[in-house]
Amino acid sequence: MFESFFPKPRLFFATLIVWISIVVSIYYLLGDNIGIFLGFDLKANEKETVIGLGYFVTPDFLWFDFYYILSTLIFYFFWSYYSPHKWQAWSILGSSLLILMAYLTVQVSVVINAWYGPFYNDVQKALNGNGEVTASDLYNHLAVFCIIVFPYIVFVPLKLFFTSHYVFRWRNAMNDYYLDKWSKVRMVEGASQRIQEDTMRFSGIMQGLGIAMVDSIMTLISFLPVLSALSVHIEQMPLVGSIPYPLVTLAIVWSIFGTFLLIFAGIKLPGLEFKNQRVEAAFRKELVYGEDNSKRAEPVSLVKLFDNVRRNYFKIYFHYAYFNLVRYLYLQADNIIVYIFIIPTIVSGRITLGIMNQILRAFGQVASSFQFLVNSWTTIIDLISIYKRLQAFEASIHGGQLPKIDRDFLASRGAED
Repeated sequence: MFESFFPKPRLFFATLIVWISIVVSIYYLLGDNIGIFLGFDLKANEKETVIGLGYFVTPDFLWFDFYYILSTLIFYFFWSYYSPHKWQAWSILGSSLLILMAYLTVQVSVVINAWYGPFYNDVQKALNGNGEVTASDLYNHLAVFCIIVFPYIVFVPLKLFFTSHYVFRWRNAMNDYYLDKWSKVRMVEGASQRIQEDTMRFSGIMQGLGIAMVDSIMTLISFLPVLSALSVHIEQMPLVGSIPYPLVTLAIVWSIFGTFLLIFAGIKLPGLEFKNQRVEAAFRKELVYGEDNSKRAEPVSLVKLFDNVRRNYFKIYFHYAYFNLVRYLYLQADNIIVYIFIIPTIVSGRITLGIMNQILRAFGQVASSFQFLVNSWTTIIDLISIYKRLQAFEASIHGGQLPKIDRDFLASRGAED
């Protein structure tokens, strides 16, 4: 799954982690000095977010893009020299471009969050009816909003277009890899299905799940500083009182609680989904054999195989019932948790409507990013079942021991021969 697309995956990802640690450390420790030396007009004291498209051409933003692209190219050329790989342009440069595109998308949300403050502050003043804010002022705010989001509307389809090509290249790499090893894997149960369907599903899930994970990480990187800055407006919170960075702490604790809650509630589901792939494959295979052999696919054997399918589905339905109950209870509570803790600040009049909306939006972005596992758990379950099926291919290719269900299949097939 990874060897087909990435060069020497274990070493590749280990060096990637080390390289990321190095470039991030250099950026935060020496980044401003290096940027100024290279001619970027960085002003450390001017950190207020520019509201509008001008944000994307500020020296800080351009310096980050330049530094990111340079770091990627150094890593890419190192691996091109050390271990050339057929798919390295897509796996290294393509992955880096996806991360950069996700970062740019999230930065639009950061600018919009900054736009919320002055807009809702003017709405609050307008509601007083004293004429301090005119209709023209509010229309100007909306015009700025349209200017911000229009490039975003054009950019996102391009991002999805590139993502689709990226994941299909990964599927192409897996397909080529497995077909090259066909003589070693052809005896594995459902070999043709695993190459055709499982690689297709794997790439499809990676398109949604992988990009969602990258978006969540980029959102955290972008919005944690925003939420930290907004925390200065919250002096006291119910139950916990005064704590450092209260909004950030609340987002982290609440999200970790939800993640472990959902993992515990759905702990049996990956195994059941994996077994479901097995029983469905066994039923389908007997039907296929019956197309060419009149002695196969007899009603008695088909009924028995379908009984296995039915029993496993009923188990899945049962476990999903209480899993979904817990999941939706948590998600509904998630809609009001931040209100519970900022109501004392609201009634004290220490924040404006604009700041309140900025807090709500930034908290939602950070919490939803930390809740990646909560929101994606059902998809992760499906991915785990596919991964387990493709593991049998890896075992066959490298001469390892097959899973018990595959050994049983080969034994029964040998007895038939």
